[in-house]
Amino acid sequence: MPSILHIFRPLLFCSLFLFLESPLQAKIKLPQLFSDHAVLQREVAVPVWGWAEPGEKITLLMAGLVLTTLADKQGTWRLNLAPHPAGGPFDMTLVGKDTLVVHDLFFGEVWLCAGQSNMQWTLNEFGIKPDSVRDNASEIRLFSVFFNTDYLPRKDVKMGWWQTASPQTVGGFSATAYLFGRNLYEHFKVPIGLISSNLGATSIETWMSAGALKPFPQFQDLVEKMTAPGKNFEQLNADLKRYREQWDTAFYLKNDPGITEHWQDTTTDVSDWKDMKIPNLWEDAGLESYDGSVWFRKTFDLPAGFKGDTYNIALNQIDDYDIAWVNGIKIGESFGNRNWRNYFFPANILKPKGNVLVVRIFDIGGKGGMYTNAFWGNPILVGDWKYKVGVKIDPNRFPKPVVGNGSFFTHPTLLYNANIAPLQPYAIKGAIWYQGESNVQHAAEYADLLPVMIKDWRQNWGQGDFPFLVVQLANYYPEQKVPGESEWGELRASQMSALTLPNTAIATAIDIGEADNIHPRNKQEVGNRLALAARKIAYKEDIVASGPVYKSMQVEGNKIRIQFSSIGNGLISKDKYGFLRGFAVAGADKKFQWALAYLEGNSVVVFHPNIAEPVAVRYAWADNPGPLDLYNAEGLPALPFRSDSWPLFTAGKVFLYDENGF
Repeated sequence: MPSILHIFRPLLFCSLFLFLESPLQAKIKLPQLFSDHAVLQREVAVPVWGWAEPGEKITLLMAGLVLTTLADKQGTWRLNLAPHPAGGPFDMTLVGKDTLVVHDLFFGEVWLCAGQSNMQWTLNEFGIKPDSVRDNASEIRLFSVFFNTDYLPRKDVKMGWWQTASPQTVGGFSATAYLFGRNLYEHFKVPIGLISSNLGATSIETWMSAGALKPFPQFQDLVEKMTAPGKNFEQLNADLKRYREQWDTAFYLKNDPGITEHWQDTTTDVSDWKDMKIPNLWEDAGLESYDGSVWFRKTFDLPAGFKGDTYNIALNQIDDYDIAWVNGIKIGESFGNRNWRNYFFPANILKPKGNVLVVRIFDIGGKGGMYTNAFWGNPILVGDWKYKVGVKIDPNRFPKPVVGNGSFFTHPTLLYNANIAPLQPYAIKGAIWYQGESNVQHAAEYADLLPVMIKDWRQNWGQGDFPFLVVQLANYYPEQKVPGESEWGELRASQMSALTLPNTAIATAIDIGEADNIHPRNKQEVGNRLALAARKIAYKEDIVASGPVYKSMQVEGNKIRIQFSSIGNGLISKDKYGFLRGFAVAGADKKFQWALAYLEGNSVVVFHPNIAEPVAVRYAWADNPGPLDLYNAEGLPALPFRSDSWPLFTAGKVFLYDENGF
């Protein structure tokens, strides 16, 4: 656990930062990244910057270096440390009108670890127990960014501090980041610094800068409003609040009989309401292709002996928006496909038995409902609920409330401005990125956004084309019985668009997911695969770092022969009978059928007895393709692919805005 000093130091930094632009403030200040136990990138020039009184002379002493500069008219100063080999510890001393000392600094490898919940969740949350030997590694250090939002780029993060790894601390580290870093540490034997900046249920556009999004028509009007001369945070926030109120009236709450008839009331007649087992997606429970509002209702009793003043109902993951009432009293409201909906409310509205919980869920496209182990620790909420449909919408014509709610889960640029921009230009080796689940409904759009985000981060960091490693989404949802459209399949293909850029790699998780869990637990293998990719891309090792990647296909009569790159020491089937599952073929009618597939040397041959003239093949093209058998001899799975260029199911589905910014 951090010491009392460590706990309060970030708060002190935050408090002092409020005064950085004041001409009366003379103390030397550093971004919170430059705090005790930090890791600095080895063997490159390391920018060190901060704030002081305008014109103040700043001297930096560290590792035998003495560097001097002057703060500019805005009170900002910057110096560059000369490249230094791995090692430490060092103290950094800054001398101006006062003196500031930062202790226990090491030079080593620094990686940015960003994305949504599968990057954010800790070892504790995944149930991964620390190893008393392997995890007693004080040279592995994590800086966790305490998330914040802003409509304009910030100069420093809200809060954060460096923490050294030990069996007592690693349980609170990002599991994906830590297991990746531990792998590198054990391989290179140098200090590892991990900067963890992530938040569950967030979409890619909230991690992108205004400059990166402006060229996209669907974001252009919004970005121009946000970056208009004279605009500030307070004005933008007021605008967004007003837009949100308009959106509620015009769209979100409009024409819903549940609103006008007050279905949240305990006296509501539910004799015509139907039953649905929860957790579940309502498309899997009889409401196929339904978008709009569905009202859910359940009764519950207080736990025996409950005497608290506050009660908590954790509905957790809901797609997309919800309003919740208990005994007719509103207890909470959330917007966006979030991971947590923890509603705390006064216990005096409850009674010992027969409390009525009503949840209005509003889905704006794709699948909807309460799902994904949604009620861990809440067994009273699992099982049969009453439900009734409210108002149905056409998701292709329904305005998305991205601007209207200002939600940090979806609103463009909010998380970039507060949690990525302040990290620049801290010297890093590269970045790992685990995100995409929140963009599956607009998967085709993601293929354009991801490369632009990577290029923009690289440009804004000013450190060239640093390595950028992407975790490809795991298998999820029940297996599909027949080949068909797949938003998750399309998102995985869009993630492959990163490979069009230099120094990028994909670490697939297609074979280590869980059908009923959007947060698959096997993060050890994710960390291993990311580390392999880093060793090849960032450290130029001559190793096989990926499973087989589709290269080409040839039609041979009623069969298709497929060639792959990254086959290492050869293709293998992990099935004891030599089967290769997950392949589908189609003829000119574009109707895919599960294919029979087998290895022939280092190629794969696929066919279907009823398709005489196949023209296209797909592999693992499903939300959850089920068990897969195709690997290279190094034990890495083949990456999903499609050979066709037929229109995608999500093509043209983007966030759109009207003239009010909705």
